[in-house]
Order: sequence, then structure tokens, then C-alpha cells
Amino acid sequence: MSVKIYHNPRCSKSRQTLQLLQERNVDIEIIEYLKTPPTATELSDILKKLNMEPRALMRKNEAEYKATGMDNTDLSLDELIAGMVASPKLIERPIVLANDKAAIGRPPESVLDIL
Repeated sequence: MSVKIYHNPRCSKSRQTLQLLQERNVDIEIIEYLKTPPTATELSDILKKLNMEPRALMRKNEAEYKATGMDNTDLSLDELIAGMVASPKLIERPIVLANDKAAIGRPPESVLDIL
């Protein structure tokens, strides 16, 4: 089984989720999404798999949320996705993809459902 994790090594939940996956001996592709953010197409696909709207996947307490205008309620879904791609710090983490499904590792054990 191939698993992809959008990971931030500075985040404790992301590190815990990665460790949980490593303990399962799965083939893991680690993407440090702050260095290599998902494309708009990839993020749209992730949102569909999570069954979420873009704003639900945003870290609204980050300074960039207001600084980049993402708090504007008039923004379209495409504009929100573009904002997340441009400022990947706004994307909730970690996100795990496996078996054509996605899960957010909050708590880390929630990703086990898609393995």
C-alpha cells in the first residue's frame, strides 16, 4: 500500500501521525508541504476526498489568514484554494492520502481508518 502524507516536521501532530504510519510498515511518500505545496488541482482533489470546503481545511488562527485576505467571506472556492496554495501555512496538517481516500491526522489515529 502506498501512503502520502502532507507533513510539517515542526508540528507535533504531524510527527505523531508519521510515526504511527511508520509503525504500520507502509510505503510512505513524505511531502513537506510548506516547501512543496500541493497544486490547486491536488488540493481540490484532497478536499473532495475529505468531503470538505476549502475554509474548513484552513488554519484560521494563522496570521496569514487575515493578512492574505482569506477571511473575506466573498471569496470563491477557487480563490480560497489559490490562497492556500500561495500560503501553504494555512493548510491544516497533517493530511494523509491512502486507498483513494484522505484523512486529517487530528488526532493521529484518525488516519488509520483509511489504511
